Amino acid sequence: RHCTDVICCVIFIVVILGYIALGVVAWVHGDPRKVIYPTDSYGQFCGQRDTLNENKTILFYFNILKCASPLVLINLQCPTTQLCVSKCPDRFATYIDVQASYRYRPDQWNYFRQFCKPGFNNPRKSVAQVLRDEDCPSMIIPSRPFLKRCFPDFSTKNGVLTVANQTTFKDGRGKTRNVTDLREAANGINNVLDARSVGMKIFEDYAISWYWILIGLFIAMMLSLLFLVLLRFTAGVLFWIFIFGVIGIIGYGIWHCYWEYDHLKGIPGSDLTVYDIGFQTDFKVYLQLRQTWLAFMIILCSVEVIIILMLIFLRNRIRIAIALLKEGSRAIGYITSTLFYPIVTFLLIAICISYWAVTAVFLATSGEPVYKVMANQALCKYANLTCDPEVSVTNI
Repeated sequence: RHCTDVICCVIFIVVILGYIALGVVAWVHGDPRKVIYPTDSYGQFCGQRDTLNENKTILFYFNILKCASPLVLINLQCPTTQLCVSKCPDRFATYIDVQASYRYRPDQWNYFRQFCKPGFNNPRKSVAQVLRDEDCPSMIIPSRPFLKRCFPDFSTKNGVLTVANQTTFKDGRGKTRNVTDLREAANGINNVLDARSVGMKIFEDYAISWYWILIGLFIAMMLSLLFLVLLRFTAGVLFWIFIFGVIGIIGYGIWHCYWEYDHLKGIPGSDLTVYDIGFQTDFKVYLQLRQTWLAFMIILCSVEVIIILMLIFLRNRIRIAIALLKEGSRAIGYITSTLFYPIVTFLLIAICISYWAVTAVFLATSGEPVYKVMANQALCKYANLTCDPEVSVTNI
């Protein structure tokens, strides 16, 4: 009933105080909007309330093909203009074609210019100057929103990768490209997101679904209370029901994976590998591959074998564990305060998770922004150098 390890107690208190100080610093200097909203090339947040981008929640890339550049992983940024839009493009179009027909097809011009810089409406400006100044993208492609960003709308047709049922497209600069180039660019964006925000995506999910986490913790607390009560009467039965239930569920999973694997046999495109189709915004695409179900089946079989071997070779220890559970359940009858332990644990875990998530978000967004020159020409001497936008833009 007294502190048995003063040194460890002091260290623990110092760590807690340091964690609190870190939280205060993060709270003062952090900006969680960088986690919740994507940022365009002007440093504005897409979808932020009470701003011009309130209804523009998706980030659009002017030239997504540049996202396949090796510079992407160096700068952790796609070297092309990025704009906030209200919806992603749903068709193929090039600026050259739209600009040439704006007089008798004004609907196409009005549709295309919503993906241009805000306020741009000058179809008489030469195409070369528009593309040089990046007033408008040279092309748009059918896309769908994923992680609040416009990604090409990939699909497979007879085992061939397509976008809107097309395997090629015009890049708006006089070349015809294959849609596999878009896959490489999408993979480049995905690499950026993974490199700079694997943890950030976790924090973003937490910010969106924190109440579901609390509901899950509350359900876990109630189940823990129920489990403690039932242990007093049916410790051994509960243990074996749980073990055989897990074995049965995994066994059903193995059967289902094999059924899906066999069912996809002979279906066009199902024999493609995950590498062949690359990054996809729709996870259902992967479920159409036999390789996916084969991998699931192998994993479940391995887990099933491990559990069965543990039951066979550790059966004596399992009997001892059941006996300890029965004795522990009898102790609960004499120390009823232990029934409140799940409630205390629930509150402590909820506080720790909340404080950790909030601190991590503010700390990860507390750095100063770094601006770099993204030049269209490879020989530009200012390319990839840091700059001050308020000064360098006019000087360069």
